[in-house]
Amino acid sequence: MNFWEYLSSRHQQLLADAYQHASVVFQCMVVATAVGVLIGVATYHVEWAGNLATTTTSTILTMPSLAMIGLLIPIVGLGVPPTVIALTLYGLLPIVRNAIVGLRGVDPSLVDAARGIGMSRLARLARVELPLAWPPILTGIRISTQMLMGIAAIAAYASGPGLGNEIFRGIGSLGSKNALNQVLAGTLGIIILALLFDAAYVLIGRLTIPRGIRD
Repeated sequence: MNFWEYLSSRHQQLLADAYQHASVVFQCMVVATAVGVLIGVATYHVEWAGNLATTTTSTILTMPSLAMIGLLIPIVGLGVPPTVIALTLYGLLPIVRNAIVGLRGVDPSLVDAARGIGMSRLARLARVELPLAWPPILTGIRISTQMLMGIAAIAAYASGPGLGNEIFRGIGSLGSKNALNQVLAGTLGIIILALLFDAAYVLIGRLTIPRGIRD
């Protein structure tokens, strides 16, 4: 059976795995974005706090994904929970770092002007600082998503969802007639999903970032 015949015979399962893969990455990115931006907002004013946040999330990212998932299994079990926790933690660094950089890069005169017209701290953050810091934050989100697309494949080790199951099945049956097809189908599926997500972020950037800032 060649690769195209394999895709034709397994397309329903592959589509289901692709949907699960995209879904878990998307949901983890939503959580990682919310947590990462909150950490950035809480720490960007103080140099040591921002450095601590960046260092901590950097340390998390250096942990091998297989090891982290393996450590989580005895605590939360198999399946979705260790996958979600691991992916969310891995997605934090680019978002936290870019949120801090973006917020620190806002022109202080604009913040002072907002303060001068009576804006509260929360209003200045929501209406001035975060919108101006959005381009680097979005870049961090894009980087995190690309990383998580690949890391999510390791979730199959813990019976997690996604295209990693196809890859692990192929690796586990090396020498069989469809082993290479399984690995190739899972790998190409992840690449295609990563490209689709990145295209969506490009569109979001064009819709949400003013041309003067974007250019």
